[in-house]
Amino acid sequence: MTWLPTSIPQRIVLFIVAFQYTYVGVQHFTNAEFFVAIMPPYLPFHLELVYLSGVFEILGGIGILPPQTRRFAGWGLLALLVAVYPANIHMAMNPELYPDMSPTALYVRLPVQFVFAALVWYAMRPDAAPATAD
Repeated sequence: MTWLPTSIPQRIVLFIVAFQYTYVGVQHFTNAEFFVAIMPPYLPFHLELVYLSGVFEILGGIGILPPQTRRFAGWGLLALLVAVYPANIHMAMNPELYPDMSPTALYVRLPVQFVFAALVWYAMRPDAAPATAD
């Protein structure tokens, strides 16, 4: 398929990123109370922001697949990771608010966001080799 990267590892990462963000985006609607609970208190409109970020995750997850929108969607997902990072910091700084998660897990979430960003970056990068007709 000519719309896929020629690199097998990049193809795999592309599908992982697409699935991950689409799935988590849907979770913003089916499990909204979890996402509302991790919102920092200084942000207004918790439920609305959860839904909005879910929409953008779904759009990014789907949009990263076609080569015509891959880079735009990738940049959008990277911006989204930056936008939601304060929620991860809030969780790590207030572990007593999240008794179902260990403090270690809350701190591990912080660098894992950079792993997610690296995966998005790798998935959205231009193909190094020209695509061949399948």
